[in-house]
Amino acid sequence: MKEKLFNTIELFKTDMIKTLSELISIPAINPIDGGLGEYRKAEYILEKLKQLGLDEVKVYNSEDSAAERGVRPNIIVKIKGKTKKRLWIISHVDVVPAGDLSLWMTDPFQAFFKDGKLYGRGSSDNGQEIVASLYSLLALLENKVTPQFEICLCFVASEEVGSEHGIRYLMKQNLFNKDDLIVVPDAGSSDGSFIQIAEKSTCWIEFEVIGEQVHASTPNLGNNSCRVANEFSVSLDMALHSAFPDMNSLFSPSISTFEPTRRITNVENINTVPGRELFCFDCRILPSINIDKISKVIDSEIKKFSDRTKTKIQYKFIQKEQAPAATSPDAPVVDLLQRSLLQVIPITPKIGGIGGGTCAAYLRKEGIPVVVWGQEDAVAHMPNEYSKIEHMLNETKVFALMMAGL
Repeated sequence: MKEKLFNTIELFKTDMIKTLSELISIPAINPIDGGLGEYRKAEYILEKLKQLGLDEVKVYNSEDSAAERGVRPNIIVKIKGKTKKRLWIISHVDVVPAGDLSLWMTDPFQAFFKDGKLYGRGSSDNGQEIVASLYSLLALLENKVTPQFEICLCFVASEEVGSEHGIRYLMKQNLFNKDDLIVVPDAGSSDGSFIQIAEKSTCWIEFEVIGEQVHASTPNLGNNSCRVANEFSVSLDMALHSAFPDMNSLFSPSISTFEPTRRITNVENINTVPGRELFCFDCRILPSINIDKISKVIDSEIKKFSDRTKTKIQYKFIQKEQAPAATSPDAPVVDLLQRSLLQVIPITPKIGGIGGGTCAAYLRKEGIPVVVWGQEDAVAHMPNEYSKIEHMLNETKVFALMMAGL
């Protein structure tokens, strides 16, 4: 039976590439990042499900006035199995913006195939897994194999910006329980051997430095917020690393990270000293550290700089999530994934943690065991993001074996 499933999946290859190409061509950027949301991509997925004869579909719309049609769609497809135990595969529909277009070889929202790779924004994160989960189920149906479990494919919204309209919204509908087997295919490794059972805490912070705007030829008349922001961000970076030096070998990197990231345009012209500066930090903190302690370090640095520079510095948390307890390495879903994975990729799986940011964390917080797995190169959020077709086929085979309980 395994070989029949694998042969069928290989025959699906052309259709899978076409489906992923079509998904890439439909931007699904979150409104907070300047997009319209997932409505159009969700419409495509619903039409594709209809074409494939998968009609046990339910849409859960989370209301969002900033999004197209005022909703953020979440789609769930269910197929009955031999038992009532449920296997969920949860992929996300939204994608991050393309970023600097000059860094892309081609249009990021026009799929481009070369050397076994399909390029485009959202190809790896998370379009590859949408396609793999869908066609793994089709492989079972094509071969008239009744799944061992009730299969629940879930395509969620807003994962890239905190999952308010995605998995967190679905959790409020009481759709999940602690006996479910849940896979979130949203992180992995190139060889496919890494199984993620834990995440770091996530903390996104926006800082505002308020000085006084003046002509650049008379800086003495104002207060250069750009200079203060530059000095402050470097000092804060060092202070945070010094305050939280803990290490945990479960994670790679094994330390907490504090990365200066986004800078917002301050002034349009060169010869003006900016009076206002906005910048952000993305912090991934080891679960053993109370995330609230970060505020004490920030407040201390702000006081030091405000007193010295006579500049007002304030901040707000864009996202702040304390990491939940890890999924047990002995959880049934970990065992099921390991057994299936070894039949496709004969490499001893490695179990560990990542920097955080998948929707699995919200489920773990409710005590629901979840694994995160995928076979993918580390190209998410990068220019020229791609899906390696070999990886997509391997994922499809692993999911099919999990579904069949083989």
